[in-house]
Amino acid sequence: MSDVGDVTGPAEIILAEPRGFCAGVDRAIEIVERALQKFGAPIYVRHEIVHNTFVVNDLKSKGAIFIEDLADVPPGATLVFSAHGVSKAIQLEAQGRGFEVFDATCPLVTKVHVEVAKLAKEGYEFIMIGHKGHPEVEGTMGQLDHGIHLVEDVADVARVQPAQTAKLAVVTQTTLSVDDAAEISAAVRARFPSVREPKQQDICYATQNRQDAVKVMSPQVDVLIVVGSPTSSNSNRLAELARKLGVDSYMVDNAGELKPEWLAGKQRVGLTAGASAPEVLVREVIDRIRGLGAVSVRKIDGIEETVKFPLPKGLRLDTKGSAA
Repeated sequence: MSDVGDVTGPAEIILAEPRGFCAGVDRAIEIVERALQKFGAPIYVRHEIVHNTFVVNDLKSKGAIFIEDLADVPPGATLVFSAHGVSKAIQLEAQGRGFEVFDATCPLVTKVHVEVAKLAKEGYEFIMIGHKGHPEVEGTMGQLDHGIHLVEDVADVARVQPAQTAKLAVVTQTTLSVDDAAEISAAVRARFPSVREPKQQDICYATQNRQDAVKVMSPQVDVLIVVGSPTSSNSNRLAELARKLGVDSYMVDNAGELKPEWLAGKQRVGLTAGASAPEVLVREVIDRIRGLGAVSVRKIDGIEETVKFPLPKGLRLDTKGSAA
């Protein structure tokens, strides 16, 4: 262990607030755990329930089986859709195969799906701001069989060719960089001045809050560690944001990935976690940084999140405390 006076090691850990699990992730994990309690193992889950290695492995150990292709699910099985949402085609296939389905799609993603369905009936086409290949983007774009166009950056906006522009609406992946999405939205408005935008931005409250916390924290730290898995969009955005603000930033899936050289000569270490990263991993990283010399931990002031989302019918607790 480094000596407290060792100038090469960190002296202080500064914790972001808020960090870690959001209401949608809490709900998704609880859906799988309740389904396991009620129906017994195995419970099949399409795609990783949330993008975190620790969470997925923990649920696997309890009897969850993660699949991508519904053909891998036996007839009559219980199936959970991940927090990222699925396309209409996947919903119909699951229905056709007769599975008992519980939908763990984050309600804030579902809100985007509902908006797309409503406006499509009114004749709208859509520009979706998001990352190609991300399951949330595939799920949202898969709400329609045509008329929804993906843009990943400002350059894409110049290239997009909707069939008509009289009725055009924009929707956004919920876990994007707030600043990047604003820049791309501005480019969409500049090219299509009459474009319809959501009443409230599609980027979720938790993504916004965690990015805002990084903005507050960055001037106070010499390096930022983000706890999150490589597949987690919102975790990647936190690390990117810190770098844009001029702070060295690294993402770790767990404490074992933390490299001491990242902290060499850094006095104040910022620490946050993506919305799918559990607090137990943050605590392990704190212990690891303490082992490298940090002697104090301080939280920054931040928004207290009180959002809770209800569970699907069939998994709520009855008055005796068992799943109804």
